[in-house]
Amino acid sequence: MTKIISLFILEAVFCFTFFTVSYSDINLIQTTCKKTPFYDLCVLTLKSDPRSSTADVSGLARIVADSVKAKAIATLNQISALLKSVKDPTLEKALEGCIVSYNTIIQADIPVAIDAIEKNNPKFAVQSAADAGNEAQACENSFAEKPSNSPIFSGNKAVHDLSVVLQSIASLLL
Repeated sequence: MTKIISLFILEAVFCFTFFTVSYSDINLIQTTCKKTPFYDLCVLTLKSDPRSSTADVSGLARIVADSVKAKAIATLNQISALLKSVKDPTLEKALEGCIVSYNTIIQADIPVAIDAIEKNNPKFAVQSAADAGNEAQACENSFAEKPSNSPIFSGNKAVHDLSVVLQSIASLLL
């Protein structure tokens, strides 16, 4: 009987500890994401990454930076595929400009943001995140003649909005 009670108490302590940690992780995510303009996107992005369960605010910024990079790579791949079959010279010119923008995001903006987060220099992370968002917006603006013809609207929007989330979270580290 004593063993059963001891086992029950041990299990209760374990469950209490587990749920407290989980609650506080969710609380940090929610508190952090409330300070961004895209709360739902922020929460969805962070909850979908298992690293968020042990992350501090800096770690959450890193997770979002990785998400920006992943979405930018996916969008760049989509642009490259579209360029192989495009017939319209105006669309081709816009897509070629987007290649430049997305290479900048992937090769410069996000690596600088990640490095700045890791080196506890959030000012550069904030600026690099803003630059990434501006590059995605510049790509989308290249379809301004025919905005309804943007074949990569959703990718541009996702990269832009995630960049704004990253910018917001990095600014919490200032």
